[in-house]
Amino acid sequence: MTKWVCSVCGYEYDPTTGDPGADVAPETAFEDLPKDWGCPVCAVGKNEFEEM
Repeated sequence: MTKWVCSVCGYEYDPTTGDPGADVAPETAFEDLPKDWGCPVCAVGKNEFEEM
């Protein structure tokens, strides 16, 4: 699975770990994140992330 990086703060979304703070299970692809999911560090939307 591909990692994605926030273009604002540099946070890396790793689908192998998900986002436990937002109840996103491990093995959740970036494309499958909820529409309202945002960066857990700076709160920008998915549209501010770039594929690594």
